[in-house]
Amino acid sequence: MKVGVIGLGAMGGHMALNFHKAGFLHAIWNRTPGKAKSIVEKTGVKISETPSQLAGECELIVTCVSRDKDVLEIIQSISVAIKPDTVVADTSTVSSETARQAAAIMQDKQVYFLDCPVSGGVEGAKKGTLAMMVGGNEKVLERVRPTLSAIAANIAYIGPTGSGQACKAVNQLMAAGINQAVTESLAFGLAMGLDMDKVVDIVATGAAGNWFLDHRGKTMLAGAYHPGFKLSLHHKDLQICQVMLQNVSKAALPMIEMTLIHYQRLMDEGFGNEDISALFRLKKRQLETVAKES
Repeated sequence: MKVGVIGLGAMGGHMALNFHKAGFLHAIWNRTPGKAKSIVEKTGVKISETPSQLAGECELIVTCVSRDKDVLEIIQSISVAIKPDTVVADTSTVSSETARQAAAIMQDKQVYFLDCPVSGGVEGAKKGTLAMMVGGNEKVLERVRPTLSAIAANIAYIGPTGSGQACKAVNQLMAAGINQAVTESLAFGLAMGLDMDKVVDIVATGAAGNWFLDHRGKTMLAGAYHPGFKLSLHHKDLQICQVMLQNVSKAALPMIEMTLIHYQRLMDEGFGNEDISALFRLKKRQLETVAKES
């Protein structure tokens, strides 16, 4: 199956490389040409001049961009030349409504659209071990599942169009809670004067152990916040969660509201491009400030 990848950022670039390793990658396109050229150097694959050119040559088009408007712009662009029966799998994190709008545009072209957001961060994208949550036509998913398996180790059909994005929203809200819990707990441990490397080692083996603690615990303690998942992007995702919630309920969820405030504070200080574990900066500072005032 000929695959085209649109969007070659931290996630999309690794997806393209894994499609190439599996023998599927046919063409790539990225708004910033430099990122596309680095993929060409590793794969020899062609760079399409436009998204529509890529769409006219591929059977499966995988998109991975940052925001809702970017997804819809790409969908409009590829709709010009895309062939009937092509499958578009969008791995971006956007709203369920955006997924439904994209699907409607593609349906007019007799093209199948799957909303396929992923989880697993840059590490998962690099290793091809992402978790993929899929909304759309289940039979179409089964048709492209062997190809998508080049980038995702766990592919789950969730339901109709938009369901994949709703599931990803659950994931992003849960990730916010885990980030809050881990960063605050480690800041508390520091305030207690503990050897925090030992604390991480033992806590990770017990009931409170989790992926975030395993992969980010010691790096944040060392003051290293190299992005696996950019804080500014998680902020954007939580805003999507906020809007999706407002569409079904007047209630507000404290975890969303609190994390958005904390992330905005860090973004205002210039830390938006750091990993979400940079929240530890804020938690640590809060406890240090209270200690000094005492």
